Amino acid sequence: MNYILFDDKQIRENLKPLTFFRPIAEIRIGILTLREKWEYFLEEKTSTLTEKYLEAKYPLHRDENNILINAAVLPNEEIATQIKKLKMGDILVAGDTILALYASKSWFEEGELSGESKEIAFEGSVEMLTQTHEIFSKNAAEIVRDFSLVTRGRESQKVDSSCIVNGDNEIFIEEGATMKNAIFNTTGGPIYIGKDAEIMEGSLIRGPFAMNEHAVVKMHAKIYEGCTLGPYTKVAGELNNVVFFGYSNKAHDGFLGNSVVAEWCNFGAGTNNSNLKNDYGNVKLWNYSASSFVDTGLQFCGLIMGDHSKCAIGTIFNTGTVVGVNANIFGAGFHRNFIPSFSWGGSADYKLSKALKVAKIVYGRRNIEFDKTEEEIFKTVYNLTSADNYL
Repeated sequence: MNYILFDDKQIRENLKPLTFFRPIAEIRIGILTLREKWEYFLEEKTSTLTEKYLEAKYPLHRDENNILINAAVLPNEEIATQIKKLKMGDILVAGDTILALYASKSWFEEGELSGESKEIAFEGSVEMLTQTHEIFSKNAAEIVRDFSLVTRGRESQKVDSSCIVNGDNEIFIEEGATMKNAIFNTTGGPIYIGKDAEIMEGSLIRGPFAMNEHAVVKMHAKIYEGCTLGPYTKVAGELNNVVFFGYSNKAHDGFLGNSVVAEWCNFGAGTNNSNLKNDYGNVKLWNYSASSFVDTGLQFCGLIMGDHSKCAIGTIFNTGTVVGVNANIFGAGFHRNFIPSFSWGGSADYKLSKALKVAKIVYGRRNIEFDKTEEEIFKTVYNLTSADNYL
């Protein structure tokens, strides 16, 4: 069967700025991305139905028989089994939300399902990712669920003898990972350490926690529950319930809590964020779809940072701050709670030519080619976000 993960347009808007440079399926929550989760359950590779400007990087594969799945759904065995049973024309729904549909190749051009269309109500539990703050608020539970997927039937490397382990949950260590004189506490959940990852001496880590391949925890880091480090991420200082998608650095002291950081971001030394208001009230976050601040219903909510954004030493982020993509942030005091994309110093325009030059350098540092496809996506996102700079 040909499986396609599609972007729900409204959810995609709600998940900005994290979806400017990726389809929903590429969002990381827990250990895995949404795509990787689905491919575990489906036991098949997937392609993507997303915005046109992303298709060159995330191509759509169409076949005679296709099952399209809402990429924002957090998969489980029950829903995956139901999807595999769908027949031509079937639409699997939960309330007003389409979870999946079985379509022929002609549906992509004609927009009509072949055969006898039938709506099927899914009776089980459905959990979806619909807002940016849900990425960190649901992350601890997703680490636990992903841990059982990626470690099933496999044997872990041994914890280095110089380390201390407390708690009854598991630690799984992939090949090539190194650690020295670290303290692990698995009382609250498991700990996953990816291939060739490194944990430096003096680090304190509480599960649930996950770090992917080539991620680095620097000396004397303090990492609390619910944190995920994507590939090639470097962190130091104090972290609490933070998700890094990958290729980003917070390599110095400073606190970051209840936050989501996309790819290719960098935090200057001594950067801190607030994750709790002085009046202990609910935190509001900027919502791109509503063009306004929306109540999250959360008491603890920190920073949402889009791809390629960077901040100077000593930067202070207020509670519930949203930073767009390619923002270069510097200056004294608290910054505004919404920093538009391609900002320079928090307000003025960050020139596209300069942003492209920096992106090519940082890609090169990870031995990744910043090719024509990446450049065209950059240019399109620049145009899409230009109106934000006047808000």
